[in-house]
Amino acid sequence: MLTLMSKLAGSILMSAATLANPTTPKALPFDASAFVTVNNQIQLAVSKTSDVPVVVLLRNANNQILFRQGISKKESKYAVKLNVDELADGEYELEVRSSEGSIRKHLNVSTQPVQQTARVVAMQ
Repeated sequence: MLTLMSKLAGSILMSAATLANPTTPKALPFDASAFVTVNNQIQLAVSKTSDVPVVVLLRNANNQILFRQGISKKESKYAVKLNVDELADGEYELEVRSSEGSIRKHLNVSTQPVQQTARVVAMQ
């Protein structure tokens, strides 16, 4: 039986890191949400509440930028699907940032075998 390999992205953790004093957190002018689809894609949505430019970055463990997309001041909503199927196994960081702060989401891409169950159909 052939073992199928599938890229799975998991462990998406959200952590907001603002540039302000952590004891007096300032609300960011945007919100971001991300999740992994069954097709091995990261679906990201950004919703802005004010007219500030926002940048979306995907970095590897060596801090190299693999994806960069700017969102203009005038765009209030942005959505994208990132295909992580061809990424090497390892740690990655998805960051959405503006001049007022950032939201970071960490993810781990790993190759795991997909287990198939063997079925026997008998007819009498």
